[in-house]
Amino acid sequence: MSKNNVMIRVQNVVKHFGALKALDNVSLDVYDGEKLVIIGPSGSGKSTLLRALNRLETVDSGRIFVDGAQINDQQTDINKVREEIGMVFQSFNLFPHKTVLENVNLAQMVVRKRSRREATEISRALLKKVFISEKEDQYPSKLSGGQQQRVAIARALAMKPKVMLFDEPTSALDPETIGEVLDVMKNLALDGMTMIVVTHEMGFAREVADRVIFMDCGAILEEGPPEHFFTNPSQERTRLFLNQIL
Repeated sequence: MSKNNVMIRVQNVVKHFGALKALDNVSLDVYDGEKLVIIGPSGSGKSTLLRALNRLETVDSGRIFVDGAQINDQQTDINKVREEIGMVFQSFNLFPHKTVLENVNLAQMVVRKRSRREATEISRALLKKVFISEKEDQYPSKLSGGQQQRVAIARALAMKPKVMLFDEPTSALDPETIGEVLDVMKNLALDGMTMIVVTHEMGFAREVADRVIFMDCGAILEEGPPEHFFTNPSQERTRLFLNQIL
């Protein structure tokens, strides 16, 4: 992790949904190669913040930079910036009528303009990396939730992004398939990928995070390295939350 190179900068970001303040003056720097885990109760603004980082949500005020580009400036070509940001959602969003290999190939060929041959080579290497090579000719309906999520991760990685965003990637999975997705994410962390992960998997946060952030009511209430965060949080609200889930 390079403390010199800020990959993502969030400055005084505010977002309302009607009367609800979903993001309340949020500021945050994420460094190149950092693994940041965001935790907090439902409705705390975690997913809204993550979605704002590639302008899936527009913000009311404040500024967001990704690798130097201000993404909430209308002059910025957001599609160009999004090419550098991989995102994995709770739902897998695979094309049901395309095979696993075709799903991973598609954006590479359309967006990155790679030939089918080059895309297939990259896809096969990534399917191997997420331990699902043997399923390349299957359709998503034949896969478990954990397998589909690993395909979704491979698809995001195929674009060779500079940062990966994970929005509760295991929350829709059966308990027995959660581990296989977390293992893939741990390997990704070891490879040095810049990652921001919204999750309720506290074991993953302890093991992988460089820094953990706790959000509530749209604001960042506490942050710190996991060894301090989980054993000696400074905020009463953080302690209450951790007591409920640990």
